[in-house]
Parts: sequence; C-alpha cells; structure tokens
Amino acid sequence: MTTDQILAFTLLGCTVGAFAWGRLPYDLIALTSLGIGLIVGIIPAKHAFEGFSDDVVVIIGAALVVSAAIARSGVVEAAMRPLLPKLKTTAIQVPVLCACCMGLSMVTKNVGALAVFMPVAMQLCRRNKTPASSVLMPMAFSAMLGGIVTMVG
Repeated sequence: MTTDQILAFTLLGCTVGAFAWGRLPYDLIALTSLGIGLIVGIIPAKHAFEGFSDDVVVIIGAALVVSAAIARSGVVEAAMRPLLPKLKTTAIQVPVLCACCMGLSMVTKNVGALAVFMPVAMQLCRRNKTPASSVLMPMAFSAMLGGIVTMVG
C-alpha cells in the first residue's frame, strides 16, 4: 500500500470511529475530516468542495430546512389531527404513514416527501412510546417506491 492509501484509510477509520462514538456533532466531524484530508494532501484543493455542487446536496439540505419548518409550524399535525386518535399502534401507524409518504413522493422528490412526514412520525412515536425506527424505515422504503412508480423521486 502506498502512503496516500494508508493515510486515506486511517482518516476514514478515524472518521467512522468519531461518527460511531456519537459525542461530537456530525457536521464538525465531516468538516474536520475534510480539512485533515486537505492538509495531509489526500484530497486535492480544487476537488475539496465539488460535492457541494451536486443538486442532491442542495435538495437534502432544503428538505431538512423545510422539515424543520413544518415541524415547528404544525401544519401537517393539524391535517393529521382527525387521524391521531386512530393511530395508536404501530400496526396502524406504519400503513397510514407509508401510504401518505408514497403518495407525496409520487409527485415530489423522495427526500422531500419523507421530510414532510418525519415530524409527524416522530411525534406519533413519542406520544405512543413506540420506537421511531419501526415507522421511519418503512416510510423511507415507501417514499422510494412512490418515486419509482412515477419516476419523479
């Protein structure tokens, strides 16, 4: 192995370890890793920020901002309020949220559709004391399926 390969794998291992440790903010870990890669010479300076020019990065960032705004505004919760008393168990929550997510992702980007319904899912899981993973993973797959159906997502 070359020196650059050893440095790259070492940096990758340290980055994954820091992510797994979970005590530092993920954005700080990522930017620190990028900075170290630049300083050490693993990443050429002209290629360092090319990833940010991809439209997917912009879409995901915008989806997270919209998701936070929706979570704070209560718009989706108000729309779902009539259904909330009926959504007590995971067996009922999953199909309803998946259908909503799939329907929206048929006409918008998958990430955006998922971002709209994530606050609702998290609130339902908190209220009913169910693990969020039991609802969020099926919702993610439903969003992908909705995007595949119409080739929009």
